[in-house]
Amino acid sequence: MKIVLPGGTGQVGTILDRALSAAGHEVVVLTRRPRRPQDVAWDGAALGPWAEAVDGADVVVNLAGRSVSCRYTPENLRAMMNSRVDSTRVVGEAIAAARRPPKVWLQMSTATVYAHRFDAANDEATGVIGGTESGVPDYWAYSVEIAKNWERTQAEAPTPDTRKVALRAAMVMSPDRGGVFDVLLRLARLGLGGPVAGGGQYVSWIHDEDFVRAVEFLIAREDVAGAVNLAAPGPLPQREFMRVLRRTWGVPVGLPATRWMAEAGAFALRSDTELLLKSRRVVPGRLRDAGFAFAWPGWEAAAGDLVRRARAARAGPGRLRARVGGG
Repeated sequence: MKIVLPGGTGQVGTILDRALSAAGHEVVVLTRRPRRPQDVAWDGAALGPWAEAVDGADVVVNLAGRSVSCRYTPENLRAMMNSRVDSTRVVGEAIAAARRPPKVWLQMSTATVYAHRFDAANDEATGVIGGTESGVPDYWAYSVEIAKNWERTQAEAPTPDTRKVALRAAMVMSPDRGGVFDVLLRLARLGLGGPVAGGGQYVSWIHDEDFVRAVEFLIAREDVAGAVNLAAPGPLPQREFMRVLRRTWGVPVGLPATRWMAEAGAFALRSDTELLLKSRRVVPGRLRDAGFAFAWPGWEAAAGDLVRRARAARAGPGRLRARVGGG
């Protein structure tokens, strides 16, 4: 198949590019900074010659959007919104203008669309959309609006011959440097991976191999459209999540952090505490109903695999590339 990845140079795009290319697919990456023969230049906002890559493709997986690993200033929040909405709109325009439109358009979204909650898990049928919770910072609602506008832009695109799926993805865990797992593992190794603000908030996650397999599954399943949660079936409280990670690496303790300490740490890392403090208790209702079987449903086994691969990468980077590329 010919698969086009707009915004495919980030962590998730790199994972997909590597795995899909290794599986024998023709992968074209749309990027602002093309470096390889399979990269095509685009600006993520306006139609251009790049749209020719979409015409005749089998699949588009749009991953474009400003990174959420930043301070949630008004300027950065606007950039997050605009980069997601604009890129989704223009991908829809390219598909609508194609003589041979792709059969399926998978659009990245986020599990952050769901409410901050502890009492029950959010699936696609009964989950509570966030934005109106009490006792949380006001700007968390803007993150939900970003996700809602992101999905709405795809849903409203006039592409009648292309099936559309919105990927409400949890944190994708891979040992690649700079990814979320790499950051969490570094904290654990430094003895800083303890409970944050009590640690009761839920962490939803998905192993990178299951993420790739879920994308392949959704490409093949012509009967699935709309929003789909990409999250392992075992979300767990942050304190337990980090306890498993510390134990897997061999670190006996992790210093706890209060809310104000988390704020100070996030400021130093130029990130935001929403990523640490929001309880994302998300489960994969539609994937499981459709028959998808997770290779890594539980965090303990998944963490063990990720740690083994992270150790192998430190021993020799080529071993990591070979392992992930074949997944």
